[in-house]
Order: sequence, then structure tokens, then C-alpha cells
Amino acid sequence: MRCPYCGSDDTQVKDSRPSEDNTSIRRRRVCADCGGRFTTFERIQLREIIVLKKSGRRVPFDRDKLMRSVQVALRKRPVDPERVERMVNGVVRQLESLGENEIPSEQIGVLVMEGLKGLDDVAYVRFASVYRNFREAKDFSAVLDELSGQEQLAGKV
Repeated sequence: MRCPYCGSDDTQVKDSRPSEDNTSIRRRRVCADCGGRFTTFERIQLREIIVLKKSGRRVPFDRDKLMRSVQVALRKRPVDPERVERMVNGVVRQLESLGENEIPSEQIGVLVMEGLKGLDDVAYVRFASVYRNFREAKDFSAVLDELSGQEQLAGKV
């Protein structure tokens, strides 16, 4: 593993343990050249997933990019980081369980929106505004009406 401080390839693992949710291995490393310490995480990757963009481009799936977009939607919202991690892990597992190597970006967006709906309504609306490319206020109103309708249904059940 390359040192993020000096770029050296001579790093050593000092400590390994499972992450809190047991979906990855957390490794503490130290650089033999500069003495810098850093943490890495290893995750199981069942298959290489390619994302089919709306433009037709094909790009490798990037879990970190997915996490960043979810965190942007959740910025300044009172949601426990462990719940966010579980939601993202769930989306990744769903993608892997589809059995497809190429997955349209729209399908990923739908899974993320479903996950955000269970975490935080404000984050859901924020993500939907970008994902659905809102252009005017009535677009927001439609999503809010959709959320209100589901809350009323949940209250009746």
C-alpha cells in the first residue's frame, strides 16, 4: 500500500480488525520511510460493476463516490453515520445481487432514493432534486406531496 504522505511503497500493517459492521477489515499502517500512520479498509468485491451513464459512457462503480453523494444529501442532518454506512452497504449488496455486470445509473439512483427515504426526508428531497433534475418549485412540491401521501398511508396501516 502506498503511503499517502510520502508516496513510498514500503508500508507495514500494525493492526487489523473487522469494522463495526463486519463488512470490511480495518488496517492501521505505518510507513517505513517517513513514519506516517494511516488507516485502510478492505472490502469484499463480488463482481466488477460497470455503471451505464445517461450519456452512454461506461464507468466502473465507485462505492466511495456513492457514499460522498449520500453524505452531500445528508449534510447537516442529524443522522447517525452507522445508519448511513448500513444504507450504502445495503445499496451495494442489492447491486451485487442483481447478477448484472452493467447497471444503469438510473437504477442506482432509485435504490439510493429508497434508502434515503428511510433515513431522512430532507436528504431524500435533496437527492431527488439532483437525481430527477428539478427545474422549478413545482417539482419540489410534487416530491413533498409524494412523501406526505406515504406518511398518511403509513398512519392508516
